Amino acid sequence: MSPIHARRARAPASTPKVSPPPPAPAGADLTGINLNLMVALDALLTEANVTRAAERVGVTQSAMSHSLRQLRELLGDALLIRGRGGMVRTPRAEQLAAPLHRGLLELRRALSNEPVFEPRTARRRFTLATGDYFAATLLPELLAVLDREAPHVDLVVRHLIPDQVTSLMESGDVDLCVAAFPDSSLSLRQQKLYTEDFVCVVREGHPAARTGLDLETYLRLPHVLISPRGEGAGAVDTALAKLGRSRRIALRLPYFLTAPLTVVRSDHVLTAPRRLVETFAGGWPLQVLPPPVALRAFDVLQIWHERFDADPAHRWLRGVVARAAGVTRDLPTRATRRVRGTQPS
Repeated sequence: MSPIHARRARAPASTPKVSPPPPAPAGADLTGINLNLMVALDALLTEANVTRAAERVGVTQSAMSHSLRQLRELLGDALLIRGRGGMVRTPRAEQLAAPLHRGLLELRRALSNEPVFEPRTARRRFTLATGDYFAATLLPELLAVLDREAPHVDLVVRHLIPDQVTSLMESGDVDLCVAAFPDSSLSLRQQKLYTEDFVCVVREGHPAARTGLDLETYLRLPHVLISPRGEGAGAVDTALAKLGRSRRIALRLPYFLTAPLTVVRSDHVLTAPRRLVETFAGGWPLQVLPPPVALRAFDVLQIWHERFDADPAHRWLRGVVARAAGVTRDLPTRATRRVRGTQPS
């Protein structure tokens, strides 16, 4: 995970310089390392701030400062140094952050001794990474299932940043990802939830809704393009290019949920995933039409790290997400090898 830059702390009148520590030994003797120091180091590297690290662990700021001094001596590195915006991690600290966090997470799981998972009584929090389109179409049913089956299980939804999915899952900070791309250079696992296609949507009373949306009419209209990354051609542009045609993109925006609302009072046309459009079509004056150009459907997947394949809680979570997405039977999983970003429409 990328470092969290601390707020500028009030520096003491004279900040003592950290003397360059002696080189760290080639191999660390684990018998002489206090595990509490590793917990403190994880907090320090995550927060990059002594005060917040102390609050995270539940100790005083003085105790955390003492731990930082011990860690600097133990590891032979300053670990945190002062920068313009506060404390920043040294290169050695950057190398340590993810493996240390991952190791402590595995240790906690090993010591928790939870061979079974009882959803009805479990008190646990899962973190899901996804985009606003999938959140809007999946979360209502998912929360309904959690209410019925696991009333004490909490869910944290994080914004999906494709370039960070691998590191977040490797560290254990994200349990599951729901997206329209297979990921990654690591051995992540995936399961297809459903296949999504595209439809067009215009305002109710739009001339195209009365006459039909043929290709020539479609190309004359101003278009709304959902482009999460803010640039590049969409699936429609790729299909039109094969026909030697192009369209005018009058509005490009990164948000799926805003897109249907932009056409409610305009003559623009939006081409978007069917489930997204159907979420809005019932409550807004919109009309759904078939696109006049063949567009390739795409698979929506749930993705997780292979370490969690046999974990009872994680298996239950994946099953719940699959049911919320409308999957009624188990589908095969497979490892993936590289990222392909969600293509805009």
